[in-house]
Amino acid sequence: MKALTGVARRDLSRLQLLVLSMLLLTASSAMAHDVTPGDAGYIQEIWGVHIIPFMYLGAKHMVTGYDHILFLLGVVFFLYKMKDVAIYVSLFAVGHSITMLAGVWFGWGISSYIVDAIIGFSVVYKALDNLGAFQRWFGYQPDTKAATLTFGLIHGTGLATKILEYEIAKDGLLANLLSFNVGVEIGQLLALAVILIVMGYWRKSERFFRQAYSVNVIMMSLGFILMGLQITGYVVAA
Repeated sequence: MKALTGVARRDLSRLQLLVLSMLLLTASSAMAHDVTPGDAGYIQEIWGVHIIPFMYLGAKHMVTGYDHILFLLGVVFFLYKMKDVAIYVSLFAVGHSITMLAGVWFGWGISSYIVDAIIGFSVVYKALDNLGAFQRWFGYQPDTKAATLTFGLIHGTGLATKILEYEIAKDGLLANLLSFNVGVEIGQLLALAVILIVMGYWRKSERFFRQAYSVNVIMMSLGFILMGLQITGYVVAA
């Protein structure tokens, strides 16, 4: 990787300062899979099948879940063909769906701090992958499809863990979970559409590859911050 020019270093510094400042302003609510108090209260109080509300909650979770968005951005960052985008996003969706549905249905729950720390690591991993770090460090390129599926499974586990904390009613559970999952996928498609539109314009810029380095460094930094927040939370709560 070529050394950064003075302009690129300034771009990186400005972007890092902006993003880190925004993150610090929201640090008090920085649980990657947190559910708002209003939504949590709704989940706890309802009984029976509620398809549309759960679809809405699923879509809302995805479009407001910065961990999902960061990872999704990393996955499609250097994908130029829609066929490749469809394959990788589908792998992530399949993994996410399996563990979210199975986790809630069978009551699999682990510490949300641990799961969310691993999710933060998934962002770090993908940024490093985009930067070509593994090839430089180890002379080996990990299977990107397998990694996307694996981290999809972990992202779904994080969501299942959070839903279990709110003791969703058993009556209508399967229909509500399926509706929630459909909503998640709708939200993912909406987020993906925005990302691809922005990326399409950005890639036409002569500065794209220089700025791409900076953006992936920022993504990696955010992933480390997410990990640090969750690890700190785990230690404090222990």
